[in-house]
Amino acid sequence: MEGREQFHLSLEDVTHRYGGVTALEDVSFGLREGEFVTLLGPSGCGKTTLLRIIGGFIKPTRGKVVLDGNNVTRVPPHKRPVNMVFQRATLFPHLDVFENIAFGLRISKLSRAEIEARVTNALGLVHLDGFERRRAYELSGGQLQRVALARALVNQPKVLLLDEPLSALDLRIRLEMEAELRRVHRETGATFVYVTHDQREALALSDRIAVFDHGRIEQVGTPEDIYRRPESAFAARFVGDANVIPCDVLAVGEGEARVRFGSIELAVADGDAVAGPAWLMLRPEVVAIGAPAGQPLRGVVSDVSFRGTVYSYRIQVPGVDADLKAEIGVEEESFAVGSEVGLAWSDRACRLIPRRGS
Repeated sequence: MEGREQFHLSLEDVTHRYGGVTALEDVSFGLREGEFVTLLGPSGCGKTTLLRIIGGFIKPTRGKVVLDGNNVTRVPPHKRPVNMVFQRATLFPHLDVFENIAFGLRISKLSRAEIEARVTNALGLVHLDGFERRRAYELSGGQLQRVALARALVNQPKVLLLDEPLSALDLRIRLEMEAELRRVHRETGATFVYVTHDQREALALSDRIAVFDHGRIEQVGTPEDIYRRPESAFAARFVGDANVIPCDVLAVGEGEARVRFGSIELAVADGDAVAGPAWLMLRPEVVAIGAPAGQPLRGVVSDVSFRGTVYSYRIQVPGVDADLKAEIGVEEESFAVGSEVGLAWSDRACRLIPRRGS
C-alpha cells in the first residue's frame, strides 16, 4: 500500500481469476476522499473487473476492498454506498426522466417531498432543468448520459464508479461531458473512480491515474507524473505514445548520464541513472526536425500526416529499430516522405527508464 495513510477507499492485494485466466494480480492502492482517480489501460487489462469488484458485482478471488475502514469485500452492491454509471445509458423507456432518476429513491421508500427535492437537485447538477417529463427517445446521447449520471448521484453515493461513460459519444459531446464531469465532481465532493482506455481523457479528468497492463498496476501518479516521469516503457508508450529506444548508460556524473544507441552517443540530464541497459524516452513533441547539415543524428522521413495543429512524422534512423516519432507545429517547415532530415532535442527533454530484467 501507499505508505501508512488512511485512505477513503483501499484495495489490498486484490487478485481475480476467471478459471485459468488471471484478470488481476495483487492490485493494491488507495483513494483519498473526494479524489478523481482513473483506471487507464488497454482492453482486457483488468480495469473494468476491478471497477466491478469495487462495486460489489464481482467477489475477488483474493484480497480486500476497504471503505472508510470497513471491509466491504463480501457486502452486496445494494448495501454499499457506491453507484455506477455504465458505458451506455439504459433508461426505462416507459418512464420519463424524473421517474427514471427517482426510481431508486422510491424503492428506498423516501417521502414524496424528499424525492422531489433530490431529483430536482440532481437535474440541476447535470444542467437538465426542465427535462423532467422527457422520454428517453427524446434525448440526445449526451443528455442520456447526463440522466444516467443524475440517477447515480441522486442516491448520494460516497463513491461513484464510471465505466467508460463517454466512449459511445462523438468528440464534441465527449469534450462537453468531460467539462461537466469535472464540474460535477467539484460540486459534489464525491470520490470518482473512472475507467477508460483513452489516455487523453484520463489526463484531462484525473487527480491521479493508475496505469494497468495485464492485470497489474504499472504506475500510479498525477497526470503530470505519468506523462513527464513514466516509470516503465509500457507507461511511456501507452500515455502519450512516446519514443522508447533501447540504449546503454555508459557513465553517470555531475547531473547527467552518457548514453549510446546504435552508433550515437549523447548526454541526458539524469544524474540518478544507473550504468547499464535502459530505455531512452522521448516525447514526439520534443523532437526538432531540420535540415540534415551539421546534425550528428539524421534520418529519412517514412511517413507524415496532418493533424490540424501539428504535422506528425515517422522517421527511419540508422541504429534504431522502430521509426522515431516527431510532432512539429504547422507553422514550421514541413518535409515530404523520403526527405533526409536532421534530428535534435534538449538533453533535459528526455528521460531514462531502467530496462527491467536486463
